[in-house]
Amino acid sequence: MRKVFITGTAGFIGFHLAQLLLDEGFKVHGFDGMTDYYDVTLKQRRHQMLLQNPHFSMTEGMLEDDALITQVTDDFAPNVIVHLAGQAGVRYSLENPRAYLDSNLVGTFNVMEAARRLKVEHLLMASTSSVYGANEDMPFAETDKADTALTFYAATKKANEAMAHSYAHLWDLPTTMFRFFTVYGPYGRPDLALFKFVDAILDGRPIDIYNHGDMYRDFTYVTDLVRGIRLLIDTPPVRPDNREVPEGDSLSPVAPYRIVNIGNSDKVRLLDFVEAIEEELGQKAIRNYMPMQMGDVPATWANAELLKSLTGYKPQTDIKDGIREFVAWFRDYYAK
Repeated sequence: MRKVFITGTAGFIGFHLAQLLLDEGFKVHGFDGMTDYYDVTLKQRRHQMLLQNPHFSMTEGMLEDDALITQVTDDFAPNVIVHLAGQAGVRYSLENPRAYLDSNLVGTFNVMEAARRLKVEHLLMASTSSVYGANEDMPFAETDKADTALTFYAATKKANEAMAHSYAHLWDLPTTMFRFFTVYGPYGRPDLALFKFVDAILDGRPIDIYNHGDMYRDFTYVTDLVRGIRLLIDTPPVRPDNREVPEGDSLSPVAPYRIVNIGNSDKVRLLDFVEAIEEELGQKAIRNYMPMQMGDVPATWANAELLKSLTGYKPQTDIKDGIREFVAWFRDYYAK
């Protein structure tokens, strides 16, 4: 039985990935800090659900605790490590940048050290579409330069990519970084737009719409996203011969290292997103139009051709279908 160590299993994406892998017969050990960045009860509920499967085990601890990471990974001896944990959120990085330094840099280093020590078959780590920063040419491709981070959150994720490349090169450690694009779906994070909008509209509270709604996002349904990760697990990069890299591939010429976008390849206007939520709820939002927030970007849009060429898979859940699934979960979970 293949064993996968996943950081962030009490988190939104980690929970869904662990569920998928358990359903496919993997043995999974989760690691999560259960921080109070958002509702810990929701995190506990996710872990409770995963623990119904006898092939799931978990450890609560902080990524910065190197001794604990070492002990847990040595004991579990995974074939694959998927590193999803970290301090999330673009806006929170304006308020508490040190949390990103500790978790996303020190914590990620500890996970990379574990992967190097155990010589895992494949290390996969989460980056973000935010690394594209001030880039304006869209859709964003993995081969584009990404040197204009607009938030410290994005900067830490770009640093993770550079750190991982060095380890892949030095230790011949097959490493895939994936850049996520605006993930949404059931059991989603309360700080994300869909959750906040649905919650506020049902309660009759106004919603804040930034840049007066003139924003675009590549909304990616969570089950599509984790399916992409699942397929990439079986697609470890290989150091190329003679530094020859296929056109359009982000494979490093000097390391078994690759960056892959996981997105829906479709940009949706924020106002259309709000209207789709209103339609599903049968209730109009009280709209509070706001200027652009500091560090935010007007649009994201993924070129996901590399994911398709590597795995044959392309996310394709329609935004209205995804919103319907989320609203059904939200009404059931919160009895609204």
